[in-house]
Formats: sequence, structure tokens, C-alpha cells
Amino acid sequence: MKIFKLSRNDTILMLGFAIAILLMPIWLQPIGAAYPDLLQKFAIFGLFAIGFNILFGLTGYLSFGHAVFLGIGSYTTVWTFKLLSMNVVPAVIFGTLLAGLFAVVIGYVSLRRTGIYFSILTLAFAQMSYNLAYSVLTPITNGETGLRVLRDDPRVLDGLFGVVQEGSPVGNFFGINMQGYPGFYFCAVVLIIGFFISLRIFRSPFGLKLTAIKSNQNRMRYTGFNTRPYLLWAFVISGMYAGMAGSLMAVTDPLAGAERMQWTASGEVVLMTILGGVGTLIGPMLGALLIKYFENIFSAFNESALHDMFSFLPSLLENLMVTVVHPFVGDGWHLTLGTLFMVIVIFLPGGLVEGVTRLFKRRKSDGVSAKNPGPES
Repeated sequence: MKIFKLSRNDTILMLGFAIAILLMPIWLQPIGAAYPDLLQKFAIFGLFAIGFNILFGLTGYLSFGHAVFLGIGSYTTVWTFKLLSMNVVPAVIFGTLLAGLFAVVIGYVSLRRTGIYFSILTLAFAQMSYNLAYSVLTPITNGETGLRVLRDDPRVLDGLFGVVQEGSPVGNFFGINMQGYPGFYFCAVVLIIGFFISLRIFRSPFGLKLTAIKSNQNRMRYTGFNTRPYLLWAFVISGMYAGMAGSLMAVTDPLAGAERMQWTASGEVVLMTILGGVGTLIGPMLGALLIKYFENIFSAFNESALHDMFSFLPSLLENLMVTVVHPFVGDGWHLTLGTLFMVIVIFLPGGLVEGVTRLFKRRKSDGVSAKNPGPES
């Protein structure tokens, strides 16, 4: 079918991406990032960032409220587990679709404004949703405790087909429990499918129209082109990606809490996209990898771990180094993230992808210069 047809370069990119994701347990082993929980985070937040990039990267509309859909996907998935089945397929489908429905409503209202006003509207929706989930809608969300799957939940479909689980209920893919590496590979396959859809959107006439809107929306309006439907579709698709990521969170850990709707979760995906490269295909995934890896590594260091690290130094220098480094690790690891963000934005405004592109161009130009030296003086 034409929808699955890719150019030669895109086919290579797609294959390379799929192989890299599926082999993450191998090539991340040397840096201590190959255990299942962290790999699942890489895949889930990579999907979240790729979807966010469809809105922000293609249209330039910066949403500070995408965590709403992350939370909706999580809550919907847990309720599907509780009422229907522990099979993850209907849970992910319902979580994605319900997030899309909410995205239609939020997008319809928010897209009546542009620029900073659009961003503030999405942030307002996020905060309202967080407060509703935390306090007002406690019969649905279970408030600050969070919504959890229980053994005595009805699970109508499981009962109908005679499916029985021993011990604590765990999401499964037709009998395969979604914990550990099986959970990661399920998330990885969903991520690969999400990347393929994103690639097709970027290369489609729809994606080109979104890019044109980002370039000069007023000029397109002057020609009689109605930009609203395209922007709304981009917003809804992006929201569905976020809902799918939220569903995967509940798949790997059957729990949904209001904290997933906080503005900090929305800000995190913005950082991922900017660090990796706004408007690039692979950039958001790189940003998600970087932030989640740094969060895992730097947040794990406490004062005693730092003393062990610098124990080879004389006592005075050891205490000095611990004093200097301690604010940037543990609970203060966000200082490290902020420093890294500043460095990349100042020196690589196009993100990590721009840095890699510059490196390859420099190496290529150096190779050409070596092959074609100038005339001797």
C-alpha cells in the first residue's frame, strides 16, 4: 500500500531506528542503562516526545498542557484493567482514543489563540485537570492515593473467557506478563510504530502544510487557506501520542496518579524536544534518552556515594569536591539538567541533532581537504 511506501533514505532511517530500539538492552549495557524499568521509561517518554514534536516541531505551537493526555491515558488504561480485562491491547486502544477525544475539546478552545496565549491556555487546562483529578473527581481517580488495579475488580471479559491470574493483577499481552523485558519490548514495538507514523506525517502533504503554517500562517490565511482544521488535527494526533504513552505507563505499572498531569510533566517533554532538536525526526527520542538517563544516574548519588567516589583524594580535597558536586546530584539533579539545557541552547540551538550534523559535516570537509590538499607554498 502507498501509505507504507518509503523512500530509500527513509527506509534506512526506519530500519536503523527499529534495530537501535530493539537492541537497547545490548548497547546500553556498558553505561548501566539496560535494566527493564529504565528501558521502559526510554520507550514511553520517547513516544511522548515524538508525538509532542508533531505539534511543536511542525506547527510551532508550544503546548504546556500535554501532561493532561498522559494522565487521561493512564486513568483510562487502569479503568479498562479494572472493568474489562488485564489484556493490554484494549487498554492501550481505549486510552489513546479517549485522550484523542479530550484533545479535540482542549484543542478547539486553545487554538482560538496563538503564541504565548495558546501556551497559557493549554497550561490552564493542565492545571485544572490536575486539580480535578487530585480532589474533585476522587470517585474516578482515587485522589492523591492514585487509582490501582485490585484483585477483586470485576474484569468482565477475563471472567467471560475464564482467564484467571494468580497473585497481584498484572497487564498481559495474551498471556505474556508486561513486566521486565517483555514489558519493554511491548513498549518498544509501540514506539517503533509511533515513529513510523510520525515519519509518514513529516513526509506527507499534511506535514508540509503544517510546516507552511509554522513558516507564515498569516500569508496562508491571506490566500484563503483555512489553517484551523490542520492545526486541530495536529493537536489531536499529538494528544493521542501522549495518551498512548500514558497507557504504556499503566501497562508496565498498573497505577495512575494525578502527578502525571502536573505542569512539570508537560515541561519535561518540552525540554526533551528542545534538547534533541525541534522539528527533527530522531531528536525528541535522543532528548528523552538523555533526560531519563541523567535523571536515573544523577538522582542516585547521595552524599555517601560522593564520598566513595572521591575517596582517592586527600581528605580536604575530598570534602571540597563533595561540597561542590552535591547540589547538582541527588534531589538537586535538576540543576545539572538546567546547566546542560543552557549549554545546548546557547551553543547548539538546534539541539543534539544539530551537533551531530555539524560533526559529520566537519569530518566530511576535513576528509575532502585531506584528499585535495592545496598547492604547496
